[in-house]
Amino acid sequence: MPKKEKAKIKDTTCTTKPGRSSVGKIAVELQQKAKDPVSVIDQTNECLSEYEKELLKCADLGKKSYKGSFFITVITKKERLMENVLRNWFIHRLSCPTPDYDQTLYRYDKQRDDLEFIWTIPSKDACLYLKSNAMEVTESERALLKFVLDFADGTLFKRAQKLNNESDFAPNLAIIRTDTH
Repeated sequence: MPKKEKAKIKDTTCTTKPGRSSVGKIAVELQQKAKDPVSVIDQTNECLSEYEKELLKCADLGKKSYKGSFFITVITKKERLMENVLRNWFIHRLSCPTPDYDQTLYRYDKQRDDLEFIWTIPSKDACLYLKSNAMEVTESERALLKFVLDFADGTLFKRAQKLNNESDFAPNLAIIRTDTH
């Protein structure tokens, strides 16, 4: 009976070049640094990568789902396990959403075949920073500051109501007086 040879196991351990760190090590080091809020610039840079492709893909899905015009909400969130990683969620919907932090909104007009930018609202920390430093905001950040201020004073909420054909008054609500003296 022939003697069985032991199977040779190839070492597949990943190695890095001397002097270079692995991606995991770099990610852990970045997470251990001070936990700064997502800056407006970081948020913008992250949104630009693959953003347009995903937006148009979502618009195509919306065209197939709705007979008329619709909205696309882009929600930007940090990953739970890796806070230095941002992810965009593209959601098509029939109604205009309530304005919220980390949100960008578009409206697709089916008759004109046009995608219109409506607003963008950065993270809560970025909004607070922009509001408190409004006088020092650069020219390139003025449009973003306007959205932040419109969000803070309720202008964007009123615009959402108008886009949804809603009114300020809720006619089905009744005010009942409970203090009878």
